[in-house]
Amino acid sequence: MSKLIDHLATWPQYLLPHHFLSRIMLFVTRIRFVAFKNFFIETFIQIFNVDMSLAIRTQPEDYVHFNDFFTRSLKSESRPIEGDEKSLVSPVDGTISQIGNINDELIFQAKGHHYTLTSLLGNDAALANRFLNGKFATIYLSPRDYHRIHMPVTGKLKTMLHVPGRLFSVNGRTTRMVPGLFARNERVISIFDTAHGPLALIMVGAIFVGSMETVWSGTVTPSSSRKKVTVWQYDENSEIQLERGQEMGRFNMGSTVILLFPDQAIQWKESLQPDSVVNMGQLLGNTK
Repeated sequence: MSKLIDHLATWPQYLLPHHFLSRIMLFVTRIRFVAFKNFFIETFIQIFNVDMSLAIRTQPEDYVHFNDFFTRSLKSESRPIEGDEKSLVSPVDGTISQIGNINDELIFQAKGHHYTLTSLLGNDAALANRFLNGKFATIYLSPRDYHRIHMPVTGKLKTMLHVPGRLFSVNGRTTRMVPGLFARNERVISIFDTAHGPLALIMVGAIFVGSMETVWSGTVTPSSSRKKVTVWQYDENSEIQLERGQEMGRFNMGSTVILLFPDQAIQWKESLQPDSVVNMGQLLGNTK
């Protein structure tokens, strides 16, 4: 019965105009009319039990629109960066959807569903080969979570890819029901060189995610002009190096982050399992 309910709740998403609805949400979340945005923020805080004591700006009146609130910055003491330079920390607040080993190039999505490195990485087989038999973690950000994304380790930016796609929901039910979900949704992929090998940090879009940003390029999505995979290369003269714990981007509305590391580069903390709740800066494992 539960599987039937999942099917009935999920199949309408195939019919929805994902990007059109997300553009509407982008507009609504940037309305500056004071009474509207304050009511929107206050209602959201109550429904999702958001702890505003962690934020630098604690009152709804402090924000110019809902998205300003949604991407709010936190007090530095709210999210300490654990460990040392050999420690791998969570890039976000969220819940671990899956974590573990990449089997050749197969990544586990949910029971009965896998997807491939190549499909996830915009059909770039050479890039996918760098992560064969490596490690992955998929972290889901709920609406109540902090939505800025930080570096799990220190790294120098080498490549950024924008991969167009659908915008299915990324909640647990849809993850269980939509095959290859994370390789079908729109995503922004950042590849860093680190002292421990390459790191892929992948921001996965979802329904009502108005846009995704990085600190070096600003808004990457939405873009009506890019219909194919777009690649930006950063040469040796690039000075875009981000330290462990430093902000690298943000979701304007929530979604999922996927981390990829190569074989033998890291070891996940044994206590981390699917449904483990993590905070940005929390220890996820250690580099080798």
